[in-house]
Amino acid sequence: MAVQINGINHVAVSVADMEESIAWYERVFGFTVTDRSEIPGTGIQVCHMDAQGHFQMEIFCAPGSDPLDPRRTVPNEDLTIQGNKHASFGVPDAHALLDEFRRLGVHIAFIAEVDGTYGVFINDNSGNLIEIFEEGPRNE
Repeated sequence: MAVQINGINHVAVSVADMEESIAWYERVFGFTVTDRSEIPGTGIQVCHMDAQGHFQMEIFCAPGSDPLDPRRTVPNEDLTIQGNKHASFGVPDAHALLDEFRRLGVHIAFIAEVDGTYGVFINDNSGNLIEIFEEGPRNE
């Protein structure tokens, strides 16, 4: 029997600067901090942010952590490295977000128009890839 999944609980990223990253996710996506803690004995900071009621964003910041491999910041280069690739946020109109991302100073990594789909890949302030995928309005 297959495991039943209710949906995405959270997406986790590691970052270089916790405060800068919290501010980035608040400014760009309107996420809000729900709690903050530290993993005992490690000095690793943890922050959970509410992603507009759809899931939680979990952010880790480890003192002295290695920076993201630059190949991981470019979508097609990242595909040549095994592991998780990116988070993808569905939106009604990804085309309209391009100007807003540019206004906010968000780095546009790649625009993907494949097989009738449209996505915009951006990098967060630590270089982590995020795909903004146009999927139309949700009926709720």
